[in-house]
Amino acid sequence: MNITRENIDELNAVLKVQVVKDDYEEKVNEVLKDYKKKANIKGFRPGKVPFGLIKKMYGNSVQLEEMNKIISGGISNYITEEKLEILGDPLPKTDNNENIDLDTQEEFEFHFEIGLAPEFEVNLTGRNKVPYYEIKIDKKLRNDFLNNYRRRFGTYEDADEVNEDDVLRGNIVKLSDEGEPIEKTSKNDSSLSVKVIKDETVKKNFIGSKPGDSIEFDIRKTFPNEYEIAGLLQTDHNNVAFVDGKYRFTINAINRFKMADVNQELFDRVYGEGAVKSEDEFMNKLDDEIRENLKKESEYKLNLDARNMVIDKTSFGLPEEFLKKWLLKTNKNLTGEQVEKDFDDFLRDLRWQLIRNKIAKENEIKVEEQDMLNEARVFTRMQFQQYGIFNAEDSQLESYAREILKKEEDYRRIADKVIDDKVINKIKEEIKIDTKKVSTEEFNNLFTK
Repeated sequence: MNITRENIDELNAVLKVQVVKDDYEEKVNEVLKDYKKKANIKGFRPGKVPFGLIKKMYGNSVQLEEMNKIISGGISNYITEEKLEILGDPLPKTDNNENIDLDTQEEFEFHFEIGLAPEFEVNLTGRNKVPYYEIKIDKKLRNDFLNNYRRRFGTYEDADEVNEDDVLRGNIVKLSDEGEPIEKTSKNDSSLSVKVIKDETVKKNFIGSKPGDSIEFDIRKTFPNEYEIAGLLQTDHNNVAFVDGKYRFTINAINRFKMADVNQELFDRVYGEGAVKSEDEFMNKLDDEIRENLKKESEYKLNLDARNMVIDKTSFGLPEEFLKKWLLKTNKNLTGEQVEKDFDDFLRDLRWQLIRNKIAKENEIKVEEQDMLNEARVFTRMQFQQYGIFNAEDSQLESYAREILKKEEDYRRIADKVIDDKVINKIKEEIKIDTKKVSTEEFNNLFTK
C-alpha cells in the first residue's frame, strides 16, 4: 500500500491511498477459508463446500471489509509517522472512491480529504487585562441565603382556611352530566396545590374554603398540564389523555408551608449539631459561606473572560468547509441548516481547544490522577449538597468519586475540566487582572450583555 499527500492549501489536503493485490489477498483468503470451515450450505457436508463457491458467495464483501481495515490502519499510521495534526477525521472523496469494480480490478486508488490544524502562536503579556468582579455582600443577598435555608428546612402545618400557597389533601370524584358523583372514579387522599390552578375563578372558589368544603371545576380548564391531572387522579400521565369533564374536590386537610425559624434547631441542621451556638455566630458563618459562593461566581466570570480574551486575541484560520462536511458526516441527526446555525459556536469551541492544547503542551501541563480524584470529589460534594447532604464524610466522598471516575464519559468530562482549569490558571499568571467591586445586580447584568 502506498499513501501520498497532496496539499490543497495550508489547511486542506488530500491523501491518495493506493492498494494492490498483495496488500489484501492473503488476509481475504484466510477469512474465506475460515468461512469454508463453518459454512452450512444445503447439498454439502459441513466443511466440504468448494472454496470457489465460498469465494463467489462472499469474496467481494470480505475483500471490501479487509481493504477498509487496511486503509484505515494505513491512514492512521501515516498520520502518526508524518506527525500530522488533523481536525476531525479523514473523509472519503466519493467521486473518486465509488467507481470501483471488485470483479475486474486488482489495484485501487482511494482519495480522502483531511483538515489540517493551523500553526499559530499564543502571545500573552501584562498589557492584556481581564477584570475580576468582587461581589459585595448586601442585606438582600444575606436575606436570600438565609431564606433559602429556612425554606429548605421548613415544614408543612395544618391550617383552618385555604390561601394561595397551600397544598390541599382530600377526595376527588368525577361528576356525571347530571352533576352526580361517579363513585368508581373516586380517589381518596389526593393532593392539590392551589398555586398551579390556572382558572382564576376556580382558584377564588378554593381560597377561603375550609376542611369539609367541596369545590367543582372543569378539570381541563383548571389543570391544562397532564402531569398535574395525573398527580391529582393518582395515575400515570399516559392514562389521562382523554380525561375531561367536571370533578368535585372535597377538602380534608389544608397544609401550609412554614419556613424554619431562625433558632438552634436550624443552626444544627445547616452546619451540624453544636457547630453554631448563637444567631450572631450563624450569621457570621452564613457570611463566610456567601463569600465563598461569591468567590466561585467571580472566579467563573474571570475564567470565562480570560478564555474569551485569549480566543479573541489569537487569530488563525480553520478549514471551515471541510469541518462542515465532517460534522454532517459524523452526526446523522444534524441537518445542513443546524450546522450553519451553530457553526460559529462550534468554531469558537474548536479554537479554544487548539489554544488550550498548545498552551498545555508548551508549558508541560498534565492531568495527574490526583487532579482527577480531587475534581471528582468536588463534583460529588456538589451532588450531595443538591440532595441536602452537607456534612458527608471524606471517606464517603472519595468512595463515590472513585466510582464516578470508572465511567468513561465522566472521566473524559472531568479530565477536560482539569486541563481547562490548569491552562486558564497559567493564562492568569501571564496577564493583568483588575479588581472591580460590584453589586449582585451589576454582576448579574454582565451576563445579559
